[in-house]
Amino acid sequence: MKVNRNMTNLQIAQLLRAVAAALELTPGDNRFRQIAYERAADAIEHSSSEAKDLWDDNELASLPGVGESIASHLDELFRTGKVRHFDSILKEFPPALFELLDIPGVGPKNALKLCKALGITSAHSAISKLEKAAKKGQVALIEGFGEDSQAKILTGIIEQKGRSKRLLLNTAQTIADSIQNWMEKIPQVEKINALGSLRRQASTVGDIDLSVASDDARAVIEHFTKYPQKSRVLEAGTQTASLTLPNEYQVDLMVQPSQAYGSLLQHFTGSKHHNILLREYALKKGLSLSEHGIKRAGKVVQFESEQKFYNFLGLDWIPPELREGENEIQLALTHKIPKLVELADIRGDLQIHSNIDVEPSHDLGESTLRELAEKAKQLGYEYIGLTEHNPAVSGHTEGKIEELIKKKTEIVHSFHDSIHIFNGMEIDIQPGGKRALPDKCLSMLDYACVSVHSSFRQNKSDMTKRVLAALDHPKVKFFAHPTARLLNEREGIELDWDQIFDFCLKNGKWLEIDGWPNRLDLPDVLAHEAVKSGVKIVIDTDSHSADHLDYMRYGVSVARRAWCTRNDIVNTLPLTGMRKLLC
Repeated sequence: MKVNRNMTNLQIAQLLRAVAAALELTPGDNRFRQIAYERAADAIEHSSSEAKDLWDDNELASLPGVGESIASHLDELFRTGKVRHFDSILKEFPPALFELLDIPGVGPKNALKLCKALGITSAHSAISKLEKAAKKGQVALIEGFGEDSQAKILTGIIEQKGRSKRLLLNTAQTIADSIQNWMEKIPQVEKINALGSLRRQASTVGDIDLSVASDDARAVIEHFTKYPQKSRVLEAGTQTASLTLPNEYQVDLMVQPSQAYGSLLQHFTGSKHHNILLREYALKKGLSLSEHGIKRAGKVVQFESEQKFYNFLGLDWIPPELREGENEIQLALTHKIPKLVELADIRGDLQIHSNIDVEPSHDLGESTLRELAEKAKQLGYEYIGLTEHNPAVSGHTEGKIEELIKKKTEIVHSFHDSIHIFNGMEIDIQPGGKRALPDKCLSMLDYACVSVHSSFRQNKSDMTKRVLAALDHPKVKFFAHPTARLLNEREGIELDWDQIFDFCLKNGKWLEIDGWPNRLDLPDVLAHEAVKSGVKIVIDTDSHSADHLDYMRYGVSVARRAWCTRNDIVNTLPLTGMRKLLC
């Protein structure tokens, strides 16, 4: 594994997971050290800021899950380009071992066995060498493997090749919804749920796993394998099945009898860190947990629902979005799990782009004001806000810009419907902090939001000053898609969030959770810190057509992962309350 001073978050996470794997294979009781490295790897992989940038600003300790010891090793990495402690642990094992860990289902012990038995030592082409050996039947001959293990390794290699990027939440959810609709066509399916990171509504999803409660697993599996949009069936067993779709996405299904379904649902929803903490809590009570139930005095108690599973442990039910291994178990024990915001609480959407042409600097919306209003009414909203982008600064005089804003304002004010339309605008924050709209135009608007669309790599100090300057106007109500990240495409900008939170709190500004699927921005971790600081959140969709208003479900999911209640979200207010805030 190549190590250097400029490693990305993903590369650092892979390095930490390699150390964790090596610790698992090293003699001695290394369990807690192993968990610490895995936890740090997860924290860094999902951080909205690059670890190297945090180190530059002496803020590595701000990453939850990165303790003092690991932070000191990362300090050595960023200073020298290597970590002597890591080298001493990893050098005992062939580099190929850590490459094989990328194959689903291959753990450290089996990876080491494969390396030794097949003579695979180099990281380069380790997976392709294993694939060739498996196709020749050589893996089945290794002690402890066999034909089934060999077949699973080949399937895992196929899956690994198609895993270049994690799926966006909406992609995974759309697939899961389609399969759920198909599965619910037969009466044998009593319940069906997503599992893992999809059920926890993480912003990106690694696998699409589903579970079904049924006392007729054979009928369920048979129906699943007949899913019309499948590409091929990978496996069809007595309780589990797997298939791939034409885009090579894999979907796995497991079936559990209804009387034990709650146990399976809890076990496979995760996260890993939540389940570790839950198992440790249960062990102190003399109990052990599995997907089959809770073992007490040698007997397994089964649970048809998660509610009963958690209640048996003396805990309140914990929403899936909160199962990330923080302090949710202690709060469930003391009945302090908050009532999270729900989609039904949302009364309007304040970042929508219509096809009203104000010659914007960015893309124009597709839908008419009438189409947006009708869709909003279908969703049960009382109001929406139109935030077309500001007219392009280049090519327009201030007089022309004022004329365009006046034209848009007249169109909005002339529209009458049972749903209220707020007249807003999304304004670019220019590199120096100036808003890309003359201040005299703001008086024609009900409100504005500001956002970064250029010069993303400014340093933290300059970027923070830039944003605060743009927010400093009474008509500017919120900071839109605040990190400017694009999932799987672009990292977020660097900001001093303590300064941002402090300014917003003192000046009544809000931070947006943008429900657009490749944004989901503000990320859940930062949104959680914001609400803990007392800052209010607005959940919007950044819609560019009427259908996009359905993306609100994803924005709400981020808010739930951020522990937000309806009181933390401004657009849970009815129209009368929103008028007071905006007008």
